[in-house]
Amino acid sequence: MRYLTLLLISFLAVSCKNETPQKSEKQQTSLVDYVNPLMGTDSKYSLSNGNTYPAIATPWGMNFWTPMTSKMGDGWTYKYNENKIRGIKQTHQPSPWINDYAAFSFMAVTGKLKYKEEERQSWFSHKAETVKPYHYKVYLADYDTNVEVAPTERAAHFKFTFPKADSSYIMLDAFYKGSMVKIIPEERKIIGYCRNNRGGVPDNFHNYFVAEFDKDFEITHTWTDDWKLQENSKNSEGEHVGAIIGFKTKKGEIVHVKVASSFISPEQAQLNLDREIGSDSFETTQQKAKNAWEKELNRIQIEDENTDHIKTFYSCLYRVLLFPRKFYEINDKNEVVHYSPYNGEVVPGYMFTDNGFWDTFRAVFPFFNLMYPELNSQIMEGLANTYKESGWLPEWASPGHRDCMIGSNSAPIIADAFLKGNVASKDEKTLLEAILKNATIEEGRPATSVGREGLDYYNKLGYVPYDVKINENTARTLEYAYADFTIAKMAEKLGNKELADKFYKQSFNYKNVFDASTNLMRGKNEDGTFQSPFNPLKWGDAFTEGNSLHYTWSVFHDIEGLINLMGGKDTFVKQLDTVFSMPPDFDDSYYGITIHEIREMQIVNMGNYAHGNQPIQHMIYLYNHGQTPYKAQEKVRDVLTKLYTATPDGYCGDEDNGQTSAWYVFSSLGFYPVTPGVDQYVIGSPLFKKAMLHLENGNTFTIEAENNSPSNYYIQSASLNGKEYNNSFIEYNAIQNGGKLEFNLGSKPNKDWASKEESVPYSLSLEN
Repeated sequence: MRYLTLLLISFLAVSCKNETPQKSEKQQTSLVDYVNPLMGTDSKYSLSNGNTYPAIATPWGMNFWTPMTSKMGDGWTYKYNENKIRGIKQTHQPSPWINDYAAFSFMAVTGKLKYKEEERQSWFSHKAETVKPYHYKVYLADYDTNVEVAPTERAAHFKFTFPKADSSYIMLDAFYKGSMVKIIPEERKIIGYCRNNRGGVPDNFHNYFVAEFDKDFEITHTWTDDWKLQENSKNSEGEHVGAIIGFKTKKGEIVHVKVASSFISPEQAQLNLDREIGSDSFETTQQKAKNAWEKELNRIQIEDENTDHIKTFYSCLYRVLLFPRKFYEINDKNEVVHYSPYNGEVVPGYMFTDNGFWDTFRAVFPFFNLMYPELNSQIMEGLANTYKESGWLPEWASPGHRDCMIGSNSAPIIADAFLKGNVASKDEKTLLEAILKNATIEEGRPATSVGREGLDYYNKLGYVPYDVKINENTARTLEYAYADFTIAKMAEKLGNKELADKFYKQSFNYKNVFDASTNLMRGKNEDGTFQSPFNPLKWGDAFTEGNSLHYTWSVFHDIEGLINLMGGKDTFVKQLDTVFSMPPDFDDSYYGITIHEIREMQIVNMGNYAHGNQPIQHMIYLYNHGQTPYKAQEKVRDVLTKLYTATPDGYCGDEDNGQTSAWYVFSSLGFYPVTPGVDQYVIGSPLFKKAMLHLENGNTFTIEAENNSPSNYYIQSASLNGKEYNNSFIEYNAIQNGGKLEFNLGSKPNKDWASKEESVPYSLSLEN
């Protein structure tokens, strides 16, 4: 196969005009065109291959756009195997389980007016569908009409290409749970608002929209509740309303619609439209969106022969760069402001949302700290604002506090950013106060997922008991203990030794739920006895979307301590091996059904390793702690090449706000952040012959893998900046300083490389 050299150019800083970096003569394809937004869309409630939808958006945009194949309110809004489209909607959905908010849609029909969603839907084919992050196009076969959309951060540009028809219509569906539309023919506009949500909003929540057309309206209708048509009307307000405009069209006639929205006011929506699109053509809007993706994707440049792997890499990187979304706007004074989803006020400063920290603390935010420190500093300011506006840090925000998942994972996210210098000094005190409140106060929380459920038990006993009606208690204990470690790290750097000592001590609480008789984590009763009977294959109950085999490894900060509890490294490594070698047996009695996470583990032929869900995703890298890094190299490559591909069924479980994608991005580069809050990444096996990381500080860090091939993934030797390297980890500063990490790979393991005691990654017990 001819060697494909993808990117030999150095990273060029992109100006505020979003100019595309120049390509070398050998660069054949823009990086964004490797991205497949359909990756993961072949999913359903019972089996996730990603649970994604095609997000037509700019990186971290306030609004995304996506085609709807499913009915209004269905969390699986776009299912790859469905055949009809009901509209193109503005979406803010971070997950089908969380669902959407502030959504409205556009749809085109011709001939007889059809506006109800079941009637207006049109057959379409993926063969007549173009799906790029910066451009979506689909042929609506029932109406012989093409619909296209190109995004900006807070606006979008639509292009409708109609056939010859006496009656062509464009409709704006403002959705249920409260909406309003007003048609203004003399201005060729539709304005209004939508209020649909699934929680996490104040009473005054609105998404205000404005849509500008470039063709006069000959027909104006609206509908009101229960799909009641109001002919020749221009206004409608109710539970679920919509607007319809119509006109005659010639064959091939194009109608453009420019649309923007705001959570602040109708005037701000108009300002967003004027600022982000203005007089731009559709092609200009599309090119600007493409440039925005090119700028971000070019921060990591890959050289390799395997184009399929390159497509998967950039498709995953695209997912990492979508969430958390920007929930702030720029007012008429060019000030950063936001409508607060916590107190309903418009206040200064940054705000980001649509993120579940239980997922993303693991790799997404560490990736931002590595590659996007300025962005992460803004996100940290947004977290400080959340605390000021609600009294608590978020754990799952969409757009405000939502009751979902467990843990106190805002702490590692904040601590990791602070320790890497990505928290502004003005926010340090506020954020430390916030994470300490999580760790000391249980009362008054706005949701059970906020703060720490069972905190009083945890602080009194050193664990959350199994028998006090707090579900997922052992998982909570493990996650709180790790959060305590990150608090200690932050306090230590701030010079507060007393506080650091307190939380370092608490971070050893993981030992309280370790059962030496089974060498596993196990539910523990309030009286100190362990849960009985105990089945390590039982999902849920004492654990979160996993079993004891999965959660036993959730001692991110002290794997050496876990090794000691297990009786040594031989036992530790054998237990790691067992997870992969045993059958995919399970006990689903806690749920009463086989939940999709269980099924996704069962079908991939990797034993009880459940990569499709987050708790175990770091586990492979723990072989390095057991002084057998060659086993990590083997299994990392196995997961990279078998469980990911840039196709509609390309994930092995929930993608979840970029986390499962971030695992791929990190791991394919050759390392992974097992312990956010420390300055190390644990080494696996690089997938590509060469990768160049263009860092925000201007430095470039290059990873090269000599002799890399499908059968050559074992590290024979390594060098860092020309010097022999024998550690199974690499430090954050070594990357930030720029340089070159070189691997020589082979088909057989070199069991001596990085196998000495001094070669292993960080553990708290090694410091004591």
